[in-house]
Amino acid sequence: MFFCKKTGIILNRNYSEIKEGLIVGLSDTLLKESIDTFINNDMTDTKPTILIVDDEINNLQLLKRTFRGSYNILTASNGYEALDVVAKEGDAISLIVSDQKMPQMEGTEFLKKVNETHPDIIKILLTGHQDSDIIVSAINDCQLYQYILKPFEPEELKVAVSNGLKKYELSSRKTLIMKDLKELFYKTIKSISCALDAKDPYTHGHSLRVTLYSLILASKLGLTDSALEEIETAGLLHDIGKIGIPQAILCKQAKLTDEEFEIMKDHTCRGEKMIKNVKKLHAVASWLKSHHERWDGRGYPCGLKGTEIPLFARVIAIADTYDAMTSTRPYRKALPHEVAIQEIKRCAGMQFDPELAEIFVAHEAEIKAAKENPEEYYEKLSFLQKYINSAEAMLHLNQQT
Repeated sequence: MFFCKKTGIILNRNYSEIKEGLIVGLSDTLLKESIDTFINNDMTDTKPTILIVDDEINNLQLLKRTFRGSYNILTASNGYEALDVVAKEGDAISLIVSDQKMPQMEGTEFLKKVNETHPDIIKILLTGHQDSDIIVSAINDCQLYQYILKPFEPEELKVAVSNGLKKYELSSRKTLIMKDLKELFYKTIKSISCALDAKDPYTHGHSLRVTLYSLILASKLGLTDSALEEIETAGLLHDIGKIGIPQAILCKQAKLTDEEFEIMKDHTCRGEKMIKNVKKLHAVASWLKSHHERWDGRGYPCGLKGTEIPLFARVIAIADTYDAMTSTRPYRKALPHEVAIQEIKRCAGMQFDPELAEIFVAHEAEIKAAKENPEEYYEKLSFLQKYINSAEAMLHLNQQT
């Protein structure tokens, strides 16, 4: 933990402002100033690890002597040997110095392979030829930090390595800060979801189950992990607008009156208004507003029809309806899984996107298994929970070291 005097912000691996129950990210200026302060505070005495790759033994020994005492040095005499070192020690390596002209695998080919698995490692290329094509290729394909022409003065390489490590440190600290902000963001989303479910004992766990069914359905659509993260976020927050609905209406033991139902319907617009100004949730806001629209245009609040309805809203609509049917309410008992599935089939092309409904029904066995053990199943599928667990594990490891 440290206190940034200039910004007045306490940084303890978790830092953002909380406003009205939602995260508001630090401004770019504040974040940059806090990062700079963070970097200027020495957090560790551990020496950086660099990998030196050269097929000439004399050159390898010379380079080792140049950096002896300043860094942890790893060496390799060719590209294949170096790739083995990266595979074993890659997470510890901050910088690579590689010769270009080597048998079996040239330096640029080796660095390109490294970039595919460890893009954050700083890469310096030593070359005896000022070949512009090779240099341009290395910069574009390997994210080369710097190339140095042979012969070179040891001091020139020392400066390049020192500056490269400063860049690596800056990048690493910024990455840690953004990971911490992301972790806090996700934890806040889950807290809001739990608080929402707590308002109505009859819908306890509803947000998690809707998220779970949405993830199962969306995972069959060939979407990216990033898209699945977004739909998970939308599922957890899909009913956030109900926070503004009177408790008497939310928990009414009988069927709602027409007037009460109009108030209840407003939760879609309330939800959109609550999160639309949060940059990371801008797209999610429109899905929250539209998750009660119908394929035939008879839904609310806007009467959207067919593909006018955002895809993820259509996904959540099916998941939301399935959970509503299979959950006990004050005015009726839960329907069996099989009955709910038949209702999804019957309403395909009317209430639901017919293609999505078909996919949902086709995987009804997985849906049923998830329904029976929602928390355990969610733990397996959740991108947000995996991220939080990973961040907490990293924090625990850092505290131990």
